[in-house]
Amino acid sequence: MATRYFIFLSFRGTSYCGWQVQPASVTVQAVIEEALSTILREKISTTGAGRTDSGVHAKLFCAHFDSSHSDLETSKNLLTRLNRFLPADIAVHSIKKVKNEAHARYSAISRTYRYYVTKNKDPFREDTSWYVSCHLDVEIMNKACQMLISTSDFTSFSKLHSNAKTNVCNVHYARWEDKGNLLVFTIKANRFLRNMVRAIVGTMVELGRGRLALDDFEKIIVARNRCKAGKSVPAKGLFLEDIEYPGDIFL
Repeated sequence: MATRYFIFLSFRGTSYCGWQVQPASVTVQAVIEEALSTILREKISTTGAGRTDSGVHAKLFCAHFDSSHSDLETSKNLLTRLNRFLPADIAVHSIKKVKNEAHARYSAISRTYRYYVTKNKDPFREDTSWYVSCHLDVEIMNKACQMLISTSDFTSFSKLHSNAKTNVCNVHYARWEDKGNLLVFTIKANRFLRNMVRAIVGTMVELGRGRLALDDFEKIIVARNRCKAGKSVPAKGLFLEDIEYPGDIFL
């Protein structure tokens, strides 16, 4: 009987067309599966916690896979071998044995994303943040964050024509922080829709610039119409920061 594992990793998404395998494209999933299959000497297929768009980064990502090996968690040199095999922009942190019904996507309790905005042009953050040259009103943007926490239907911030069965999400936390040259938006929810964070940030930046009022932001939410919200911001500033799982799925 196969044993199920969670593999925890991080990646810089600049050179990849997202997580999910796509024809004729370099993806994180394809690279991870090649590494696992080569080192474990068996065909490994992974299921990720989400798909992540092209250019999006992950400080913590999780996928599950099944293997005929029952002792990978205790293998002393497995992580070293994997990280030597993998390119510099992908790192594996741990492999943990889980219950057979555990699922990297559906077992997740919450996910946390961060979006990074630079106030001054910074060549060292070109691939990991979005440069906005004008002043942004963080105070009014944080008032909009409170609206997100009290919202359940996020249709206005969902990618059009997606196959999501519901646009209902529970946002637990949302806040902007001013950290010198960086403005950092953190949002935690039980689930996210495709393009949701980038659409929210794009709309909030319009608010911070003074092009929208708080009442306008509320009307956008109520409209449940993606065309009413702002443009999606560049993927390069978005990081998947954390994924939370119930402790009882780990063996």
